[in-house]
Amino acid sequence: MLTELETTLLGIMMMVIMLGMGASMTWRDFFIAFRKPKGILVGLFSQYLIMPFLGYALALALGLPAGMAAGLILIACMPGGTTSNIFAYFSKGVLALSIMMTTVSTLVAVVTVPFLLSFYSGLAGLGGDYVIPAGNVAQVLVVLLVPTVLGMFLRKMNANAGATIEMIGSLLGVVVILFLIGSWVPRNYQMLLDTPFPVYVAAIGIGLTGMLLGYWLARALRQDANRSRTISLETGIQNGPLAALIVTLSFTGTQQQEVLFIPILYSLFIVITSSVITLWYRRTATEEALARDTAKVRA
Repeated sequence: MLTELETTLLGIMMMVIMLGMGASMTWRDFFIAFRKPKGILVGLFSQYLIMPFLGYALALALGLPAGMAAGLILIACMPGGTTSNIFAYFSKGVLALSIMMTTVSTLVAVVTVPFLLSFYSGLAGLGGDYVIPAGNVAQVLVVLLVPTVLGMFLRKMNANAGATIEMIGSLLGVVVILFLIGSWVPRNYQMLLDTPFPVYVAAIGIGLTGMLLGYWLARALRQDANRSRTISLETGIQNGPLAALIVTLSFTGTQQQEVLFIPILYSLFIVITSSVITLWYRRTATEEALARDTAKVRA
């Protein structure tokens, strides 16, 4: 379980991350995006229909204990994480689409996440002790919308300051994951050693399968390869720090440790798996660009 100081630091860092996410957007970006919303709608479909069902299905198929099932369903219902923007950039994806998907999925989360969490927790038959109150989730998300909107106003008032805050917020997303791993793993290493293989399958599989399904759904809905790779990363990379914050505010003691286990494992492995996928996507994007240039020369 996280200490009170660690929980406080996690809350502060999440506020800064959301401030940075807001600073990455302008109101004009929304107007442009909503004129051609198909990519964002495909992303939201992946985020809030595929991922929650996938989390529920994995918890059921792997026979996870109630606490870990609750943690898996929670991470599956989360909006996109800001670190996805970094991976989209390095994969030569469509960065503007990535940022917009992260922002919109977070705004929509105020309504969708409490509903989905309640629905799939009930469907999985989780006991009352492990049900995360929808009100807790909604309150956290509403509070986090304040720095998001503030970041947008800062960007409007001063573009340079907004860009700096955006960079800090994105980098802090990685720092939060490292912070969680560095503070939690040493105290729970024996639990990690004793953890059954299916739990690792769940923690790693939710992100990888989400990326795979997100890509092929986008292709099926006629998104080009580059936008599909971006949607893939946005689908699989969930907001792990937000999930951890919700757990620390909803549970204490042994329950907190049990529910927090998969969000922490997910946050650890998603950095590794996303790095591998990003290298693959980057190589593919480079090969596609070279093929297009060669075709132009021959024409």
